[in-house]
Amino acid sequence: MPRRRLPPFPALLAIGLVIALLAWLLLGDIQGFRDAPPEAQPATEADAPRVEVESREAETHAPTLILQGELEAQRELELRARQSGHVEALPVAEGSRVEAGEVMLALAREELPARLSQAEDDLALARAELAGAESLLSRKLISRPEYLRLQAQASRATAELAALQRQLDDTRLEAPFPGTLDRLDVELGELVQVGEAWGRLVDDSRLIAAAWAPQRDALDLAAGLPAELRLLDGSRLSGEVSMVARRAEEATRSFRVEVSADNPEGRRLAGASATLAITLPERRVHRLSPALLVLDPDGELAVKHLDADDRVVQTRVTLVDADLETARVAGLPDPVRLITLGAGLVEVGERVTPVAPDSLERDTDAATAGTGAR
Repeated sequence: MPRRRLPPFPALLAIGLVIALLAWLLLGDIQGFRDAPPEAQPATEADAPRVEVESREAETHAPTLILQGELEAQRELELRARQSGHVEALPVAEGSRVEAGEVMLALAREELPARLSQAEDDLALARAELAGAESLLSRKLISRPEYLRLQAQASRATAELAALQRQLDDTRLEAPFPGTLDRLDVELGELVQVGEAWGRLVDDSRLIAAAWAPQRDALDLAAGLPAELRLLDGSRLSGEVSMVARRAEEATRSFRVEVSADNPEGRRLAGASATLAITLPERRVHRLSPALLVLDPDGELAVKHLDADDRVVQTRVTLVDADLETARVAGLPDPVRLITLGAGLVEVGERVTPVAPDSLERDTDAATAGTGAR
């Protein structure tokens, strides 16, 4: 019987590889048939995003509230006649300075002095008759009703004399306070009636700057706070808050604020506009770049920083004041690990790798230089 010959070795090797390939295709990757995906490997420190972090402490800051307002004189009075009559004299020229009690307008007295003299005589007679009646009443020689009639007559004479004396005094109109006769609307010989306006007296030795503060700023305002009035010509007056309204205007929801300041040079400023710079009470704030401010989901200002575990935290803040270079905010923990670079690339709750200030910029510069060298 002839002997069977075996295939050569290369053929056996090829057959084995084919069988192994078929087995792999039939069985597939066992990992792909697992019920759950493989567990994620924890990220290492090298995998965490890098952000620039700087530790900041709060500082004391006295913010300044800037308002636009209008200057008013400390006192201003519309002068009105209290007695009818013709203008007899104008002792004070328009625009002149007057002192308290100085006569600014004189009206013709006409028959008033004679009537006043008659009233004085009538009062003297009434008082004499009343004195005699008291003696008779004590001896029961006069009835009590008759005595009361004489007493009422004396009272009427007293009242009439007082009224005439007041009318006589009202023909000489005096300045109730020191100031300037800012306006004079009558001429000599002109007839003025009771209640008619004939001039205006202004006391601008001290000025009142009135402005309207938004309701979010009014809570920090109080009488006595230092303030500065900045005028259009660049000059400034020092003063203080003298009044803050207790109720807001319905239309604007803003509060009226008044700042009083001396006007030592007597400058004509009443009615002009001015900027009010009010120094508010001191607060503890953090100073940072305005670029670090973000909006939280509610549209409020917030700042990103790190907690003790190097996780990103976003805290809502109150903007105390700001300019183009610096913002001062309240509400952050003190001290705070502030993310100064890379805050926009990380999410709240994400663990990051903090690096010293300028480290990211140096790494970026080095990488750019290496790329250029290649």
